[in-house]
Amino acid sequence: MPHDVLDYLVIGAGPAGLQLGHLLQRAGRDYRILEGGPVPGAFFLGFPRHRTLISINKKNTGWDDPELNLRMDWNSLLTDDPDLLFTRYSDRYFPHADDMVRYLGDFAARAGLAVTCDARVTRIARPEPPDGPFEATDAHGRTHRARRVIVATGVSLPNVPPIPGVETAELYGEATVDPAAYLNQRVLIIGKGNSAFETADNLIETAAVIHVAGPNSVRMAWRTHYVGHLRAINNGLLDTYQLKSQNALLDGHVRRIARRPDGTYLVTVAFIRADEVTKDIPYDRVILCTGFRFDASIFADGCRPDLVIDGRFPALTPAYESVNVPGLYFAGTITQSRDFKQGTSGFIHGFRYGARALHRVLEQRHHGVPWPGVTLPAEPAALAGAVLDRVNRTSALWQQFGLLADVIVPGGDGTARYLEEVPYDLEGPPVGEHGHFTITLEYGPDHDKNDPFDVTVTRIGQGDAARAHEGHYLHPVVRHHLPGRPPAVHHITENLENEWNSEEIHAAPLREFFARRTAALLPR
Repeated sequence: MPHDVLDYLVIGAGPAGLQLGHLLQRAGRDYRILEGGPVPGAFFLGFPRHRTLISINKKNTGWDDPELNLRMDWNSLLTDDPDLLFTRYSDRYFPHADDMVRYLGDFAARAGLAVTCDARVTRIARPEPPDGPFEATDAHGRTHRARRVIVATGVSLPNVPPIPGVETAELYGEATVDPAAYLNQRVLIIGKGNSAFETADNLIETAAVIHVAGPNSVRMAWRTHYVGHLRAINNGLLDTYQLKSQNALLDGHVRRIARRPDGTYLVTVAFIRADEVTKDIPYDRVILCTGFRFDASIFADGCRPDLVIDGRFPALTPAYESVNVPGLYFAGTITQSRDFKQGTSGFIHGFRYGARALHRVLEQRHHGVPWPGVTLPAEPAALAGAVLDRVNRTSALWQQFGLLADVIVPGGDGTARYLEEVPYDLEGPPVGEHGHFTITLEYGPDHDKNDPFDVTVTRIGQGDAARAHEGHYLHPVVRHHLPGRPPAVHHITENLENEWNSEEIHAAPLREFFARRTAALLPR
């Protein structure tokens, strides 16, 4: 293969692209990152529109363990350099977006990453499929060739619903954020996510009427544990609605947007809680806040990835690879099809670990580097001790709950390999003839159904190990997978402070589980 072909071409120098670049550079791989904007992290120059991040920056944890601190630091990339943590860049719990731009620029510079800015990729082709190199053409007509491409561009296109007249509405990314521009106006915001409520909150002091419309129920992040649902920092409009201050949520479908000659609007809404009763409502402004989607237009025929979730995201294997284009990988928020509206792959504190898992996949597949792990005695005490040590510290399983798993592979010779942070479904069938164990952190069944603040709801006691499987809050789950059988499952009871260190409640039941499961695997 020609010498000018890179091992890896990373498209996008946002958080995911820089995380991959950092890992590739440390491994000594031949790579380059192409960024369409003028600086790394250029997305954050314009978004979020009102300039406050909703990813928490909790500097004061009472811990001196950097691994534990990452559970509360939702913005830092994974690095061994303590000066390259985001907590050094802002004291605010919800930081300003400009701090993220500054952080990502410094990260790229101090880590010496191979980033080319002002290199927006306009076309990705594969002239010799299925195994030939990819060719990426940028806006300046330059061609970049690589054996493998990792796309980390984020979701760059607005997700526009098919509403007649929607083209006359303003987009979230374009509408002015100056509250004075909405003085005494009636404003309709279409969408019920954080961008919609962020926009609404900004207008409470100036707009006459604010309506937020959509057919789905508003779901609160503190109830569902999905950080992409409505966050408390953005929900000020709910008070103004329920306390009768002219604003409202409209639970229904927007059927038509009609722009009138004077520039105002008449919008038809079909209310789903009133048997689709329709009403024409006048507004001065209509703003579309219905999310974003992945831009697949840059891919030529022959290497265009399949899409999922209404065409919004690429379809991925557990190895973060396109299901239909070998060698085309994805990182960052566009990997959220793996845990859509359930986990954290759409956010830095989740996808930074997904990027690390992807890097380990690439090292294993293409460079013969085994998945990092340690060898343990395949004895109940040793296995239980290793599991409890991990679940009491790991930030990866904490943040990528239910998606990443530690894996224990018994060797049949009295030893076992303990592998960290493997995509839960990466291996498919059980690993090895003795199967394998997986360790995850997971929420319990129906964890998002009950009001966590309702003191009349009976909850499982933290000391009740026998009923650990009924717990709703985040807790460790250990499974033993054997060929042709359903997995044996052990739940470690939830704990208010997430400290699983009780001999009676946590350690002894786990040892007993391993004793039962490993009895047939020990040397005779």
